[in-house]
Amino acid sequence: MDENLAVHQEMVTTPENQPRSDEPNPVGCNKYRWCLLVLFAFSLFATTLGLGIYSHLQKESQLKSAAPPCLSPACLKASVHFSVAMDPFSHPCDYFLFACGAGGSSTNNERQRIKGSSNEDNGELDKKRAVRTGGLVRMRREADVQGKSDGWLNKFPDRQTALLKAIKEILESSEEGVSMSAAEQKAKKFFKTCMDAESPEKVGSEPFLKLLQQLGGWAVSGEWNQTDFNTTLTLLMSQYSTFPFFSVYVGPDSGEEQNASNQHYIQIDEPHFQFPIDWNNTTHKSKASTRYLRPFYLSCGQYLALLGVPSFKTTQHCGLYISLSTTLAVATYPLRYRLSQKLLYHRITIQELQTLAPAIDWLACLQAMFQPLPISQSDIVLVHNLPYISHMSQTISQWRVKQEIMGTIPLHTYMIFSLLQTLIPALDSRFFQTMRNFSIVTGDTQEEMPRWRRCVQQTERGFDVLLSHAIRERHAQKEAEELIHDVYSSLKKKLTDLSWRDNKSSDFILNKIKSLNPRLSTKTNNLNHTELNHLYAEVVLKEEDFFSNYLQMLVLEQKSRCRLLSHGTRAEGALNYGTLGSLMAKDLLHLLLPDIHTQTNNPESESMCVWSHYLSVTKDPGQAGTFSLPPSKQQEVWVQYSALQVALDAYKISFTRHPTDSSLSGLSYIHLFLSSFTKVTCDADPYREFMPFEPSFLVTVLCSNSGFCPKLLTCLNTSQSSPHEMCLSRTLH
Repeated sequence: MDENLAVHQEMVTTPENQPRSDEPNPVGCNKYRWCLLVLFAFSLFATTLGLGIYSHLQKESQLKSAAPPCLSPACLKASVHFSVAMDPFSHPCDYFLFACGAGGSSTNNERQRIKGSSNEDNGELDKKRAVRTGGLVRMRREADVQGKSDGWLNKFPDRQTALLKAIKEILESSEEGVSMSAAEQKAKKFFKTCMDAESPEKVGSEPFLKLLQQLGGWAVSGEWNQTDFNTTLTLLMSQYSTFPFFSVYVGPDSGEEQNASNQHYIQIDEPHFQFPIDWNNTTHKSKASTRYLRPFYLSCGQYLALLGVPSFKTTQHCGLYISLSTTLAVATYPLRYRLSQKLLYHRITIQELQTLAPAIDWLACLQAMFQPLPISQSDIVLVHNLPYISHMSQTISQWRVKQEIMGTIPLHTYMIFSLLQTLIPALDSRFFQTMRNFSIVTGDTQEEMPRWRRCVQQTERGFDVLLSHAIRERHAQKEAEELIHDVYSSLKKKLTDLSWRDNKSSDFILNKIKSLNPRLSTKTNNLNHTELNHLYAEVVLKEEDFFSNYLQMLVLEQKSRCRLLSHGTRAEGALNYGTLGSLMAKDLLHLLLPDIHTQTNNPESESMCVWSHYLSVTKDPGQAGTFSLPPSKQQEVWVQYSALQVALDAYKISFTRHPTDSSLSGLSYIHLFLSSFTKVTCDADPYREFMPFEPSFLVTVLCSNSGFCPKLLTCLNTSQSSPHEMCLSRTLH
């Protein structure tokens, strides 16, 4: 168009083409009129272009300024929740450098000491891979970190806390004028009896003692009908979710392709011991931490006293209990060592397992646990420390011989103590305080978890399917699906934006991401109200008997394992663009990272830009270029910063779809987005050790370009400098 305009203008103004002034020339008049037409069109185009630019700037301004405040009940409620949290832009230096604890967490302090390159621990790399693929390590953050609320440290709530609070609101919702299903009524009744702190105090240890009588008595009390070892073990595993000698759960095989199938397997691992275990890196041996054995012995005696056992029996039974526990513990290995020795995800049939560990009746135990599912000798199970399982079997066989000689029953006592640990949440506060006191002795400095949180967790254990259904109904599944679609679209833009070494690599990654089908959940057979009522039809709860209700919850938890084994993964809920958006993008980028790292230069260059920015505001001038990052930390910085960019771009996409959305607390859209992002950065993260600084600092880098944030995030320290280079991708422009 511009070239044609130039040609036409040249045709009009070239001297040899001009007509003589003393004679009329119709051709010249036509050319003159054409020139005016072209000039008019050009001015119209310029005006339109100007209006377009103005409109674009207005939209950008809308992103940075607040719309009229939303005054709906839901918005007012959200505003109250937001006002409780500290505004991340009010104290940028303190907040973005020490976001996960007052004055900085120990984790953050360790990050501050990074100097030069360091050799990567292959064990740690494998550990992260195991967490990502197999879910072997269950990392749950049990503390929020700001101020105090309900006696619980509470800064920006992490994902689990946010979800638990949402479930709490469902369980506490008023029944008036609301049609509830029978299943939902049962969940609310369970939660209500759990919150009744006075009921367990009235009955003391009596419920547990009655249960022991139903199980055949207890050798410590002198009344025991000599039940068979494997019979007792099978009963504890199947009915009381108690695993004294080994743990059993359900999960996928990390060696299988994640999208190949949803098949889950029975997994067998070390048990959870009640005392700390020391590991010797030189001898590669474990042992019970000797400095905690005396407190452990004292707590054992306190439990026996609460159960009415005479004090003269304490020495013998607690001594044998500790001796057996420490004997089993010597064959445990930390995760890093098990990874290095390839002791995880060992595939073996139940029949082969029976040969290697004959003291346990494996088929009977597993059949009882997963009934009515058919379990046979040829079924595959995954074992995560076969040497321990073999050692455990040998130990049990040896102690069965010892007990015949000594005339005591240490194996049965050991199992009953394990059952007691399982049931402590349903007993009176003296049992819980005994457990808490020992935890404090072993170094647990966290404040006691508020009762509402414990009760929500207990309710979720038994009513997981129902609560997942309730969360989906109440928290906008359609909007969550839109979020996922936006994140995928933004991710594709980010991948296109990378500097690929060749078109083949670029096409491979783009086709890979395009082949994925973004959806909220892999579970498509969600149950309706009738099916949910049928699922919980056999549950009968009592008004003021939490102990009895707790036992039923343990049975429900076991049924949940059966469903997981037969149907695959559970569905997850959704949050928002700042939290769920960045988490989704981060997980996807981690999956694609091996190909991205080998086929592009972006991770290294962009992460070093971010790292330079961090050094410029935390180190003295002149030192900013003296600290480097090892490759694994470079990659993680790039992944987490790119995830933030992708999530923000997805949020902007959403804003164009819903331009009339109102604001909360008078804050701009970008302000709200960045605040929600910072709330998730203190959450448990399997890649946390690879970040050289708090992830919330990435907001500071993003805001170094004032066009994206409501205001700059700068510190008052005049000695700090800021790099001229902005670490931004074209995705955000």
